[in-house]
Amino acid sequence: QVQLVESGGGLVQPGGSLRLSCVASGSIFRLYAMGWYRQAPGKQRELVAFITSGGTTSGGTANYADSVKGRFTISRDNAKNTAYLQMNSLKPEDTAVYYCNAAVATMIYWGQGTQVTVSS
Repeated sequence: QVQLVESGGGLVQPGGSLRLSCVASGSIFRLYAMGWYRQAPGKQRELVAFITSGGTTSGGTANYADSVKGRFTISRDNAKNTAYLQMNSLKPEDTAVYYCNAAVATMIYWGQGTQVTVSS
């Protein structure tokens, strides 16, 4: 069983930045593909970004939803069992609960979520 713990959410003004972190338990973090999803009130959960396992400390190939390309950056540090989501130029429509996701083979794990609110 893998446990994922997100942090870094909060209230930020439009145009501001936040960095989310996701710490994973276990010793095979480097094998997980890591993703960030979000769910706004009344909407379905959607993929924001994911990064492949890579197998190296800073490796992995990143992919992004069109709505966040150029503003968000996903990264990972295998030595720290941590995935990050750097969010810049935040917009009110980015307001949602953000969830961390880890996938390896047929197993998928979710964190508890962290709230991000973009408002003036």
